[in-house]
Amino acid sequence: MATDIKQQALEKHYEWQGKIEVISRAPVNTREDLSLCYTPGVAQACLEIEKDPSLSYKLTRRKNLVAVITDGTAVLGLGDIGGLAGMPVMEGKCCLFKEFAGVDAFPICIKSKDVDEIVRTIELISDSFGGINIEDISAPRCFEIERRLKEKLDIPVFHDDQHGTAVVVGAALINAVRCAGKQMKDITVVINGAGAAGIAIAKLLISQGIKNVIMCNSRGIICDGDEKLNPAQREIAEITNKEHKSGSLADAFKGADIFIGVSAPGIVTEEMVASMAENPIVLPMANPVPEILPDKAKAAGAAVVGTGRSDYPNQINNVLAFPGIFRGTLDCRASEINEEMKVAAARAIASLVSDDELSAEYILPKAFDDRIGKTVAKAVYDAAVKSGVARI
Repeated sequence: MATDIKQQALEKHYEWQGKIEVISRAPVNTREDLSLCYTPGVAQACLEIEKDPSLSYKLTRRKNLVAVITDGTAVLGLGDIGGLAGMPVMEGKCCLFKEFAGVDAFPICIKSKDVDEIVRTIELISDSFGGINIEDISAPRCFEIERRLKEKLDIPVFHDDQHGTAVVVGAALINAVRCAGKQMKDITVVINGAGAAGIAIAKLLISQGIKNVIMCNSRGIICDGDEKLNPAQREIAEITNKEHKSGSLADAFKGADIFIGVSAPGIVTEEMVASMAENPIVLPMANPVPEILPDKAKAAGAAVVGTGRSDYPNQINNVLAFPGIFRGTLDCRASEINEEMKVAAARAIASLVSDDELSAEYILPKAFDDRIGKTVAKAVYDAAVKSGVARI
């Protein structure tokens, strides 16, 4: 089946010769049309923007444009394949932006791995866009790139590999906790994988009121004061593992309520799941092979299981989040996408599963539920206004 899908996808890419295109919004059928759309009439719009740069959002398409930018160093599970080879993924992302939220997005592949060059390049082109989505950039460089861009730009910057994943995991946990009869404030969460996604998930869960989060990397439980950690890991270590546990991943599992995996295939055993608290929630999201297969996790006692795959129930899919997040952000011209907006997005996604629908097999709405984009956009818009970052 997997081989068939790969071959079919390749054939389709040859057929499509690109998944996006530019379509004119202005008619150009007469001499008058040409004079209004382009020279000489267009000069008046230029002069208005020169006087008031904020009019770029009204006199151009900037209000709906997002740049999807990569250096190709962490593309899917393929690793560092370069920006050009990552172009099909960036085009696909742009396609999802348009189809799920009506956002016009453009793929930009930067031919450099130098953080300074990447930041400077994005800074120089930022006036063309209403928002920046950075994608498939390896950790820990992605943290510095995002941080510096947020400092320099007056438009929102969003690393979907971090924050989109975190939002959907946050939504999944809201409903999984309900399904398993637990309370957010009382649970212990173990996250394996202290890279971009894992750290962002930890931060969002803490923002949602979860008090006890334990981060693990390939060496085991992360503790504050470990000199081997990179700067981003040192920062997250300061606000997690409050009980100062140490040991292996297996040690972290003992008595935990929830496991979230953004790491490597097959590293979780049934014995580890069996050592968790009653009615544990297991979200192994390594792709294409998760940390533990759902049937094994359930056999070991997991009450709720979700993965990153579409062939199992409860798929943790970023498409539930990023289109609506950007739609709401662009609509209120927010200066940033803050934690309040991310938490609001998670709650909005979770709200689309009713009490009657909620079950161990259904904790998240389906990707093609046409309520998602609008519901998330409204929640994000309202949170931006309430938190003071909306500009209209």
